[in-house]
Amino acid sequence: MTKKANLAFGPGVVVRSVVFRENQWFVSADGAGVRSCPECGGASASRHSWHFRRLQDLPIQGAPVVLELRLGRWRCLNEGCARKTFVERLATAFPFARKTRRVSDLVRLFGHAAGVRTSEKLLARLAMPVSDNAILRQLKRHASKRRDGTPLRAIAIDDWSWCKGFN
Repeated sequence: MTKKANLAFGPGVVVRSVVFRENQWFVSADGAGVRSCPECGGASASRHSWHFRRLQDLPIQGAPVVLELRLGRWRCLNEGCARKTFVERLATAFPFARKTRRVSDLVRLFGHAAGVRTSEKLLARLAMPVSDNAILRQLKRHASKRRDGTPLRAIAIDDWSWCKGFN
């Protein structure tokens, strides 16, 4: 069953086809992201080849979605740059990520609110299977970005008693 649809996967993503097979939605799309070298920042118009990337996205009708992107690999035109080729960057996902940003945000929010093991079970029921280690990595990555670097002045420890009636 193949359908063409106007699905919103973010800026720079043009959907080519949508196929339902193996109890999953496979969305084939072309990416038209930023074509500037991440090393030197120089823009490029010289395509080297194609790069294919698979991302997990939010479920559709209770079924998991795999976003299969075809991205351009470009030549860096700056001869002084150490990087010769690069893949265009999309706002839809972080570089080297296997999930879209919106799935990563949901994973982080679930992990923060419900805990890692509970979130793993809940997300699997919501057709977004994620391992407990991936949820923990997402929480750690977010916490390290939010750290402001100021030293702690005081650390509070709650008192708790093992004896009945003393807590």
